[in-house]
Amino acid sequence: MDEQIRQIAERIGGLRDALDLTIEEMADRCRMTADEYRRIESGEHDIAVSTLQQIARRFEIPLDVLMFGEEPKMNSYFLTRKGTGISVERTKAYKYQSLASGFRGRIADPFIVTVEPKPDDTPIYYNTHGGQEFNLVIEGRMLLSINGKDLVLNEGDSLYFDSSLPHGMKALDGKTVKFLAVIMQ
Repeated sequence: MDEQIRQIAERIGGLRDALDLTIEEMADRCRMTADEYRRIESGEHDIAVSTLQQIARRFEIPLDVLMFGEEPKMNSYFLTRKGTGISVERTKAYKYQSLASGFRGRIADPFIVTVEPKPDDTPIYYNTHGGQEFNLVIEGRMLLSINGKDLVLNEGDSLYFDSSLPHGMKALDGKTVKFLAVIMQ
């Protein structure tokens, strides 16, 4: 996990270097503080996929380039067989598996997200990003908190929401939860 985050951070630093921007200029263009940006580029902290998506869209590069270091190649279709999508484990309790990483010019980013259970007193990490998001629970149960409203989603339940609202989730019942997340800008 730490190695993957470090590699992502290096790719972001490489992008900044290629654009010949200072940390302050890059942070400003990404609509964040210089300290927030420094933490991202340091590779010592988890980087939210929504933040990566924000950077990718701001500089008009595929999200896959930042996440996986690969340029999408397909523009007609892209097939992902069960269990074969490129994955990134952002923390020990959070794993994203991209389902469309090889499709060039996509307008949505679908992922299978696996969230490991944490102690009940662990606070939820909240996230915001532009656009909209769709979540469909495949396995387990999860608490999804959106803008202060707590919703329990069971297997087969889905939710479509404005992802600019603060949102976060956690696995329930001490079991792993898997869900389909589709992030649209």
